[in-house]
Amino acid sequence: MDKSELPFCLRLSFPGASRRVRFRPSTLRRRTLIESTISTFKFNAYLTVTREMAMDAAREAEREIASGHHRGPMHGVPVAVKDQFLSAGVRSTGGSRILVDYVPDEDATVIANLKQAGAVLLGKTNLTEFAITGFSHRYSTPRNPWDLNTYAGGSSSGSGAATGAYLCATSLGEDTGGSIRFPATWCGLVGLRPTWGLVSRYGVMRGVWSMDTVGPISRTVEDAAITLGAIAGHDPRDGHMSTAPVPDYRAALGQGIEGLRIGVVTEQMESELVDADVRSAVQRAITGLAELGATVEEVSLPLSAVAGPISGTLLAVEPANNHAKWVHENIDDYGHDDRILLLTGSVIPARYYNKAQKIRELIRRQVIDALGSYDALVFPTAGRGAQSVEDDPPVTSKETSSRLPFLFTRLFNLASCPAMSVPCGFDDRGMPVGLQIGGKPFSEETLFRIGHAYEQATDWHTRRPSAVA
Repeated sequence: MDKSELPFCLRLSFPGASRRVRFRPSTLRRRTLIESTISTFKFNAYLTVTREMAMDAAREAEREIASGHHRGPMHGVPVAVKDQFLSAGVRSTGGSRILVDYVPDEDATVIANLKQAGAVLLGKTNLTEFAITGFSHRYSTPRNPWDLNTYAGGSSSGSGAATGAYLCATSLGEDTGGSIRFPATWCGLVGLRPTWGLVSRYGVMRGVWSMDTVGPISRTVEDAAITLGAIAGHDPRDGHMSTAPVPDYRAALGQGIEGLRIGVVTEQMESELVDADVRSAVQRAITGLAELGATVEEVSLPLSAVAGPISGTLLAVEPANNHAKWVHENIDDYGHDDRILLLTGSVIPARYYNKAQKIRELIRRQVIDALGSYDALVFPTAGRGAQSVEDDPPVTSKETSSRLPFLFTRLFNLASCPAMSVPCGFDDRGMPVGLQIGGKPFSEETLFRIGHAYEQATDWHTRRPSAVA
Protein backbone atom coordinates (compact mmCIF):
# COMPACT_ATOMS: atom_id res chain seq x y z
CA MET A 1 0.00 0.00 0.00
CA ASP A 2 1.25 3.44 -0.88
CA LYS A 3 1.57 5.65 2.17
CA SER A 4 -0.67 8.25 0.56
CA GLU A 5 -3.54 5.78 0.87
CA LEU A 6 -3.20 5.56 4.65
CA PRO A 7 -5.57 7.56 6.85
CA PHE A 8 -3.82 10.76 7.87
CA CYS A 9 -3.60 9.90 11.58
CA LEU A 10 -1.83 6.60 10.85
CA ARG A 11 0.54 7.52 8.04
CA LEU A 12 3.39 7.63 10.51
CA SER A 13 2.53 4.43 12.35
CA PHE A 14 3.80 1.84 9.91
CA PRO A 15 6.86 1.24 7.70
CA GLY A 16 6.98 3.26 4.52
CA ALA A 17 5.46 6.42 5.92
CA SER A 18 7.11 9.80 5.78
CA ARG A 19 9.15 10.59 8.88
CA ARG A 20 7.87 13.88 10.28
CA VAL A 21 4.27 15.00 9.93
CA ARG A 22 2.22 16.69 12.66
CA PHE A 23 -1.14 15.28 13.65
CA ARG A 24 -4.18 17.53 13.66
CA PRO A 25 -6.34 19.07 14.91
CA SER A 26 -6.11 18.03 18.60
CA THR A 27 -3.19 18.79 20.90
CA LEU A 28 -2.29 15.11 21.00
CA ARG A 29 -2.16 14.77 17.24
CA ARG A 30 -0.20 17.98 16.81
CA ARG A 31 2.52 16.85 19.16
CA THR A 32 2.75 13.19 18.18
CA LEU A 33 5.61 12.37 15.83
CA ILE A 34 5.53 8.62 15.29
CA GLU A 35 8.77 7.58 13.65
CA SER A 36 8.10 4.81 11.13
CA THR A 37 11.76 3.85 11.06
CA ILE A 38 11.54 2.68 14.68
CA SER A 39 10.84 -1.02 14.96
CA THR A 40 8.44 -2.16 17.64
CA PHE A 41 10.85 -5.03 18.26
CA LYS A 42 13.60 -2.58 19.20
CA PHE A 43 11.70 -1.70 22.36
CA ASN A 44 9.58 -4.87 22.88
CA ALA A 45 6.75 -2.47 23.68
CA TYR A 46 3.81 -4.33 22.10
CA LEU A 47 2.56 -7.88 22.56
CA THR A 48 -0.13 -7.50 19.89
CA VAL A 49 -0.39 -4.89 17.12
CA THR A 50 -3.95 -4.45 15.86
CA ARG A 51 -2.94 -3.15 12.45
CA GLU A 52 -6.07 -3.83 10.41
CA MET A 53 -8.43 -2.74 13.19
CA ALA A 54 -6.39 0.44 13.61
CA MET A 55 -6.51 1.15 9.89
CA ASP A 56 -10.28 0.73 9.80
CA ALA A 57 -10.76 2.94 12.85
CA ALA A 58 -8.44 5.59 11.42
CA ARG A 59 -10.31 5.69 8.13
CA GLU A 60 -13.60 6.05 9.99
CA ALA A 61 -12.15 8.83 12.17
CA GLU A 62 -10.91 10.62 9.07
CA ARG A 63 -14.34 10.39 7.43
CA GLU A 64 -16.11 11.64 10.55
CA ILE A 65 -13.77 14.57 11.11
CA ALA A 66 -13.90 15.55 7.42
CA SER A 67 -17.72 15.56 7.58
CA GLY A 68 -17.72 17.84 10.61
CA HIS A 69 -18.51 15.17 13.22
CA HIS A 70 -15.63 15.75 15.61
CA ARG A 71 -15.99 13.76 18.84
CA GLY A 72 -13.39 15.69 20.81
CA PRO A 73 -9.65 15.87 21.42
CA MET A 74 -9.13 12.08 21.36
CA HIS A 75 -10.77 11.64 17.96
CA GLY A 76 -8.32 9.95 15.60
CA VAL A 77 -5.56 9.79 18.19
CA PRO A 78 -3.46 6.58 18.06
CA VAL A 79 -3.34 4.98 21.52
CA ALA A 80 -1.93 1.85 23.12
CA VAL A 81 -3.32 -0.02 26.12
CA LYS A 82 -1.77 -2.39 28.61
CA ASP A 83 -2.50 -6.04 27.86
CA GLN A 84 -4.05 -6.34 31.32
CA PHE A 85 -7.29 -4.96 29.84
CA LEU A 86 -9.69 -7.27 28.03
CA SER A 87 -10.24 -6.42 24.37
CA ALA A 88 -12.96 -7.86 22.16
CA GLY A 89 -11.54 -10.03 19.40
CA VAL A 90 -7.94 -9.29 20.40
CA ARG A 91 -5.87 -11.60 22.55
CA SER A 92 -5.41 -10.45 26.11
CA THR A 93 -2.50 -12.22 27.77
CA GLY A 94 -1.97 -10.33 30.99
CA GLY A 95 1.70 -10.67 30.12
CA SER A 96 1.51 -14.39 30.89
CA ARG A 97 2.03 -17.42 28.69
CA ILE A 98 -0.85 -19.01 30.56
CA LEU A 99 -3.21 -16.78 28.56
CA VAL A 100 -1.24 -16.72 25.31
CA ASP A 101 -4.32 -17.72 23.27
CA TYR A 102 -7.04 -15.99 25.31
CA VAL A 103 -9.33 -13.83 23.14
CA PRO A 104 -12.20 -12.10 25.03
CA ASP A 105 -15.50 -11.22 23.40
CA GLU A 106 -15.93 -7.93 25.28
CA ASP A 107 -13.92 -4.76 25.78
CA ALA A 108 -12.87 -3.47 29.18
CA THR A 109 -14.78 -0.27 29.93
CA VAL A 110 -11.67 1.90 29.50
CA ILE A 111 -11.13 0.52 25.98
CA ALA A 112 -14.79 0.99 25.14
CA ASN A 113 -14.54 4.58 26.39
CA LEU A 114 -11.49 5.25 24.23
CA LYS A 115 -13.30 3.91 21.18
CA GLN A 116 -16.35 6.00 22.00
CA ALA A 117 -14.09 9.06 22.12
CA GLY A 118 -12.85 8.18 18.62
CA ALA A 119 -9.35 7.03 19.59
CA VAL A 120 -7.52 4.57 17.34
CA LEU A 121 -6.24 1.48 19.16
CA LEU A 122 -2.82 0.51 17.82
CA GLY A 123 -2.38 -2.54 20.03
CA LYS A 124 -1.82 -4.13 23.42
CA THR A 125 1.37 -3.33 25.30
CA ASN A 126 3.79 -5.57 27.14
CA LEU A 127 3.80 -5.90 30.92
CA THR A 128 5.20 -7.96 33.74
CA GLU A 129 3.30 -11.18 34.29
CA PHE A 130 -0.24 -10.43 35.47
CA ALA A 131 1.04 -6.98 36.52
CA ILE A 132 1.96 -8.20 40.00
CA THR A 133 5.73 -7.69 39.88
CA GLY A 134 7.94 -4.84 38.79
CA PHE A 135 10.46 -6.53 36.50
CA SER A 136 9.79 -10.15 35.46
CA HIS A 137 8.46 -10.47 31.90
CA ARG A 138 7.28 -13.70 30.29
CA TYR A 139 7.79 -12.24 26.83
CA SER A 140 10.71 -10.09 25.70
CA THR A 141 11.62 -7.42 28.23
CA PRO A 142 10.59 -3.90 27.15
CA ARG A 143 13.52 -1.54 26.71
CA ASN A 144 13.85 2.03 27.89
CA PRO A 145 13.97 4.56 25.01
CA TRP A 146 16.61 6.56 26.89
CA ASP A 147 18.97 3.58 27.02
CA LEU A 148 18.09 0.23 25.46
CA ASN A 149 20.17 -1.60 28.06
CA THR A 150 17.90 -0.46 30.89
CA TYR A 151 14.42 -1.35 32.10
CA ALA A 152 11.40 0.73 31.16
CA GLY A 153 9.91 0.23 34.65
CA GLY A 154 6.92 -1.89 35.51
CA SER A 155 4.45 -3.29 35.53
CA SER A 156 3.12 -1.07 32.72
CA SER A 157 6.52 -1.33 31.03
CA GLY A 158 5.27 -1.63 27.46
CA SER A 159 3.03 1.42 27.79
CA GLY A 160 5.98 3.43 29.08
CA ALA A 161 8.30 2.19 26.33
CA ALA A 162 5.72 2.73 23.56
CA THR A 163 4.85 6.25 24.66
CA GLY A 164 8.46 7.23 25.26
CA ALA A 165 9.50 5.85 21.87
CA TYR A 166 6.74 7.74 20.01
CA LEU A 167 5.03 4.45 19.07
CA CYS A 168 1.70 5.87 20.20
CA ALA A 169 0.37 9.28 21.13
CA THR A 170 -0.66 8.30 24.64
CA SER A 171 -1.26 5.04 26.49
CA LEU A 172 -3.05 3.42 29.41
CA GLY A 173 -1.42 1.63 32.29
CA GLU A 174 -2.69 0.17 35.55
CA ASP A 175 -1.32 1.19 38.95
CA THR A 176 -1.65 -0.96 42.07
CA GLY A 177 1.64 -0.13 43.76
CA GLY A 178 3.08 2.38 41.32
CA SER A 179 2.86 0.66 37.94
CA ILE A 180 1.90 3.84 36.05
CA ARG A 181 4.23 6.28 37.81
CA PHE A 182 7.18 3.86 37.83
CA PRO A 183 7.53 3.50 34.03
CA ALA A 184 6.61 7.17 33.67
CA THR A 185 9.53 8.35 35.78
CA TRP A 186 12.07 5.96 34.22
CA CYS A 187 10.96 6.77 30.66
CA GLY A 188 10.77 10.55 31.17
CA LEU A 189 6.97 10.73 30.90
CA VAL A 190 3.91 11.96 32.76
CA GLY A 191 2.03 9.21 34.56
CA LEU A 192 -1.15 9.65 36.60
CA ARG A 193 -2.63 7.26 39.10
CA PRO A 194 -6.20 8.56 39.45
CA THR A 195 -8.28 8.45 42.60
CA TRP A 196 -9.49 4.93 43.33
CA GLY A 197 -13.04 4.76 41.99
CA LEU A 198 -12.69 7.46 39.33
CA VAL A 199 -11.95 5.09 36.41
CA SER A 200 -13.73 1.78 35.86
CA ARG A 201 -11.86 -1.48 36.44
CA TYR A 202 -14.48 -3.57 34.66
CA GLY A 203 -12.60 -5.92 32.33
CA VAL A 204 -9.25 -5.32 34.03
CA MET A 205 -7.36 -8.37 35.30
CA ARG A 206 -7.36 -8.07 39.07
CA GLY A 207 -4.33 -7.52 41.30
CA VAL A 208 -5.35 -5.89 44.59
CA TRP A 209 -8.91 -4.73 44.05
CA SER A 210 -8.78 -2.06 46.76
CA MET A 211 -5.79 -0.39 45.07
CA ASP A 212 -6.04 -1.23 41.33
CA THR A 213 -6.42 1.90 39.21
CA VAL A 214 -6.30 2.64 35.47
CA GLY A 215 -4.71 5.84 34.21
CA PRO A 216 -2.68 7.54 31.47
CA ILE A 217 1.00 7.45 30.60
CA SER A 218 1.61 10.42 28.34
CA ARG A 219 4.34 12.74 27.12
CA THR A 220 2.86 15.93 28.61
CA VAL A 221 0.52 16.92 31.40
CA GLU A 222 -2.08 18.16 28.92
CA ASP A 223 -1.98 14.84 27.07
CA ALA A 224 -2.59 13.06 30.37
CA ALA A 225 -5.51 15.37 31.15
CA ILE A 226 -7.07 14.67 27.75
CA THR A 227 -6.62 10.92 28.15
CA LEU A 228 -8.06 10.83 31.67
CA GLY A 229 -11.06 12.84 30.50
CA ALA A 230 -11.80 10.17 27.91
CA ILE A 231 -11.72 7.18 30.29
CA ALA A 232 -13.07 8.55 33.60
CA GLY A 233 -16.69 8.40 34.68
CA HIS A 234 -19.21 6.18 36.41
CA ASP A 235 -19.66 2.62 35.20
CA PRO A 236 -22.47 0.59 36.80
CA ARG A 237 -20.57 -2.62 36.05
CA ASP A 238 -17.89 -1.57 38.56
CA GLY A 239 -19.69 -1.41 41.88
CA HIS A 240 -16.95 0.58 43.63
CA MET A 241 -17.06 3.71 41.49
CA SER A 242 -17.84 7.33 42.23
CA THR A 243 -20.98 8.77 40.66
CA ALA A 244 -19.62 12.33 40.61
CA PRO A 245 -19.50 14.05 37.20
CA VAL A 246 -16.11 14.17 35.44
CA PRO A 247 -14.73 17.72 35.26
CA ASP A 248 -12.95 19.28 32.29
CA TYR A 249 -9.39 18.58 33.41
CA ARG A 250 -7.88 20.79 30.73
CA ALA A 251 -9.69 23.79 32.21
CA ALA A 252 -7.32 23.65 35.19
CA LEU A 253 -4.25 24.03 33.00
CA GLY A 254 -2.67 27.45 32.78
CA GLN A 255 -4.14 28.75 36.03
CA GLY A 256 -0.75 28.88 37.75
CA ILE A 257 -0.05 27.76 41.30
CA GLU A 258 0.31 31.01 43.18
CA GLY A 259 -1.21 30.64 46.63
CA LEU A 260 -1.23 26.83 46.68
CA ARG A 261 0.33 25.09 49.68
CA ILE A 262 2.67 22.21 48.96
CA GLY A 263 4.17 19.88 51.57
CA VAL A 264 7.53 18.17 51.02
CA VAL A 265 7.51 14.80 52.80
CA THR A 266 10.74 14.74 54.81
CA GLU A 267 10.96 10.97 55.26
CA GLN A 268 10.86 10.39 51.49
CA MET A 269 13.20 13.22 50.50
CA GLU A 270 15.83 12.28 53.07
CA SER A 271 15.62 8.52 52.66
CA GLU A 272 18.91 6.71 52.17
CA LEU A 273 17.21 4.97 49.24
CA VAL A 274 17.30 8.22 47.23
CA ASP A 275 20.49 8.71 45.21
CA ALA A 276 22.14 12.09 45.69
CA ASP A 277 21.73 13.12 42.04
CA VAL A 278 18.04 12.19 42.10
CA ARG A 279 17.50 14.13 45.31
CA SER A 280 19.20 17.18 43.80
CA ALA A 281 16.98 17.08 40.70
CA VAL A 282 13.82 16.76 42.78
CA GLN A 283 14.93 19.51 45.16
CA ARG A 284 15.50 21.87 42.23
CA ALA A 285 12.00 21.09 41.00
CA ILE A 286 10.54 21.85 44.42
CA THR A 287 12.43 25.14 44.50
CA GLY A 288 10.92 25.84 41.09
CA LEU A 289 7.41 25.36 42.50
CA ALA A 290 8.17 27.96 45.16
CA GLU A 291 9.44 30.35 42.51
CA LEU A 292 6.14 29.90 40.68
CA GLY A 293 4.29 31.23 43.72
CA ALA A 294 3.43 28.17 45.78
CA THR A 295 4.05 28.06 49.52
CA VAL A 296 6.40 25.12 50.06
CA GLU A 297 7.00 23.63 53.51
CA GLU A 298 8.44 20.44 54.94
CA VAL A 299 5.98 18.00 56.47
CA SER A 300 6.63 14.80 58.40
CA LEU A 301 4.69 11.60 57.68
CA PRO A 302 6.47 9.03 59.88
CA LEU A 303 4.42 6.07 58.63
CA SER A 304 5.39 6.79 55.02
CA ALA A 305 8.61 4.90 55.78
CA VAL A 306 6.68 1.62 56.06
CA ALA A 307 4.40 2.13 53.05
CA GLY A 308 6.57 -0.18 50.95
CA PRO A 309 6.42 -3.31 53.14
CA ILE A 310 2.76 -2.80 54.03
CA SER A 311 1.83 -2.47 50.37
CA GLY A 312 4.09 -5.45 49.61
CA THR A 313 2.08 -7.65 51.98
CA LEU A 314 -1.17 -6.77 50.21
CA LEU A 315 0.50 -7.19 46.81
CA ALA A 316 1.47 -10.74 47.77
CA VAL A 317 -1.59 -12.02 49.61
CA GLU A 318 -4.39 -10.81 47.34
CA PRO A 319 -2.91 -11.94 43.98
CA ALA A 320 -2.13 -15.30 45.61
CA ASN A 321 -5.80 -15.59 46.53
CA ASN A 322 -6.88 -14.56 43.01
CA HIS A 323 -4.62 -17.21 41.46
CA ALA A 324 -5.05 -19.85 44.21
CA LYS A 325 -6.27 -22.72 42.04
CA TRP A 326 -3.62 -22.28 39.36
CA VAL A 327 -0.88 -21.76 41.95
CA HIS A 328 -1.86 -25.04 43.60
CA GLU A 329 -2.03 -27.03 40.38
CA ASN A 330 0.31 -25.32 37.90
CA ILE A 331 2.83 -23.16 39.77
CA ASP A 332 5.62 -23.89 37.25
CA ASP A 333 3.62 -22.13 34.52
CA TYR A 334 4.47 -18.79 36.14
CA GLY A 335 7.70 -16.87 35.72
CA HIS A 336 10.41 -16.62 38.38
CA ASP A 337 9.26 -13.47 40.19
CA ASP A 338 5.59 -14.44 40.14
CA ARG A 339 6.30 -17.91 41.53
CA ILE A 340 8.11 -16.36 44.49
CA LEU A 341 5.45 -13.72 45.11
CA LEU A 342 2.48 -16.07 44.75
CA LEU A 343 4.00 -18.79 46.92
CA THR A 344 4.93 -16.23 49.56
CA GLY A 345 1.47 -14.70 49.47
CA SER A 346 -0.07 -18.15 49.85
CA VAL A 347 1.65 -18.81 53.19
CA ILE A 348 1.49 -15.38 54.86
CA PRO A 349 -0.64 -15.86 57.98
CA ALA A 350 -4.02 -14.15 58.04
CA ARG A 351 -3.09 -12.21 61.18
CA TYR A 352 -0.21 -10.54 59.29
CA TYR A 353 -2.53 -9.56 56.46
CA ASN A 354 -5.03 -8.21 58.99
CA LYS A 355 -2.27 -6.21 60.70
CA ALA A 356 -1.15 -4.81 57.36
CA GLN A 357 -4.69 -3.60 56.70
CA LYS A 358 -4.82 -1.89 60.09
CA ILE A 359 -1.50 -0.15 59.47
CA ARG A 360 -2.74 0.81 56.02
CA GLU A 361 -5.63 2.67 57.63
CA LEU A 362 -3.22 4.52 59.93
CA ILE A 363 -1.12 5.50 56.91
CA ARG A 364 -4.23 6.66 55.05
CA ARG A 365 -5.32 8.83 57.95
CA GLN A 366 -1.86 10.39 58.21
CA VAL A 367 -1.87 11.25 54.50
CA ILE A 368 -5.43 12.62 54.53
CA ASP A 369 -4.71 14.69 57.65
CA ALA A 370 -1.65 16.24 55.97
CA LEU A 371 -3.72 17.00 52.88
CA GLY A 372 -6.10 18.92 55.10
CA SER A 373 -3.33 21.51 55.43
CA TYR A 374 -1.72 21.22 52.00
CA ASP A 375 -3.04 21.17 48.45
CA ALA A 376 -0.44 18.57 47.48
CA LEU A 377 2.45 16.51 48.82
CA VAL A 378 5.65 16.08 46.82
CA PHE A 379 8.75 13.86 46.84
CA PRO A 380 10.66 11.65 44.36
CA THR A 381 8.75 9.08 42.34
CA ALA A 382 11.73 6.72 42.58
CA GLY A 383 15.01 7.04 44.39
CA ARG A 384 17.11 6.12 41.39
CA GLY A 385 16.99 6.18 37.61
CA ALA A 386 16.44 3.22 35.29
CA GLN A 387 18.51 0.16 36.11
CA SER A 388 20.28 -2.22 33.75
CA VAL A 389 18.36 -5.18 32.35
CA GLU A 390 19.59 -8.34 34.01
CA ASP A 391 18.49 -11.88 34.80
CA ASP A 392 16.15 -12.31 37.75
CA PRO A 393 18.41 -12.47 40.83
CA PRO A 394 17.95 -15.25 43.37
CA VAL A 395 16.12 -14.47 46.61
CA THR A 396 18.43 -15.42 49.46
CA SER A 397 17.05 -13.36 52.35
CA LYS A 398 14.37 -10.86 53.26
CA GLU A 399 16.80 -8.10 52.21
CA THR A 400 16.89 -9.47 48.65
CA SER A 401 13.17 -10.29 48.47
CA SER A 402 12.27 -6.86 47.05
CA ARG A 403 13.77 -5.40 43.90
CA LEU A 404 11.99 -2.09 44.37
CA PRO A 405 12.89 -0.65 47.79
CA PHE A 406 13.65 2.69 46.09
CA LEU A 407 10.12 3.08 44.64
CA PHE A 408 8.16 5.74 46.56
CA THR A 409 4.78 5.41 44.89
CA ARG A 410 2.95 3.16 47.33
CA LEU A 411 2.02 5.75 49.93
CA PHE A 412 -0.73 7.17 47.70
CA ASN A 413 -2.04 3.74 46.69
CA LEU A 414 -2.54 2.84 50.33
CA ALA A 415 -4.34 6.15 50.91
CA SER A 416 -6.53 5.79 47.77
CA CYS A 417 -5.29 9.20 46.63
CA PRO A 418 -4.37 10.42 43.14
CA ALA A 419 -0.69 10.94 42.34
CA MET A 420 1.24 12.05 39.28
CA SER A 421 4.86 11.76 38.19
CA VAL A 422 6.27 14.53 35.99
CA PRO A 423 9.79 14.70 34.49
CA CYS A 424 12.06 16.98 36.53
CA GLY A 425 15.55 16.33 35.20
CA PHE A 426 18.15 13.62 34.76
CA ASP A 427 20.50 11.68 36.99
CA ASP A 428 24.29 11.59 36.55
CA ARG A 429 23.91 8.87 33.88
CA GLY A 430 21.50 10.93 31.81
CA MET A 431 18.44 8.90 32.82
CA PRO A 432 15.13 10.65 33.61
CA VAL A 433 14.06 11.60 37.13
CA GLY A 434 10.46 12.14 38.21
CA LEU A 435 8.81 14.48 40.72
CA GLN A 436 5.79 12.87 42.38
CA ILE A 437 2.79 15.07 43.22
CA GLY A 438 -0.04 13.60 45.31
CA GLY A 439 -3.32 15.10 46.47
CA LYS A 440 -6.53 14.38 48.31
CA PRO A 441 -9.12 12.10 46.66
CA PHE A 442 -10.62 13.55 43.48
CA SER A 443 -8.12 16.43 43.35
CA GLU A 444 -6.83 15.53 39.88
CA GLU A 445 -7.50 19.08 38.68
CA THR A 446 -5.08 20.41 41.30
CA LEU A 447 -2.42 17.88 40.32
CA PHE A 448 -2.77 18.80 36.65
CA ARG A 449 -2.57 22.48 37.60
CA ILE A 450 0.68 22.00 39.55
CA GLY A 451 2.23 19.61 37.04
CA HIS A 452 1.39 21.81 34.07
CA ALA A 453 2.74 24.97 35.72
CA TYR A 454 6.04 23.24 36.48
CA GLU A 455 6.20 21.62 33.05
CA GLN A 456 5.68 24.91 31.23
CA ALA A 457 8.43 26.55 33.28
CA THR A 458 10.95 23.88 32.25
CA ASP A 459 11.92 22.03 29.09
CA TRP A 460 12.23 18.47 30.35
CA HIS A 461 9.14 17.37 28.41
CA THR A 462 10.72 18.57 25.17
CA ARG A 463 13.78 16.32 25.44
CA ARG A 464 13.89 13.37 23.03
CA PRO A 465 15.14 9.91 24.11
CA SER A 466 18.51 8.87 22.77
CA ALA A 467 17.22 5.61 21.28
CA VAL A 468 14.58 7.44 19.23
CA ALA A 469 16.30 8.34 15.98
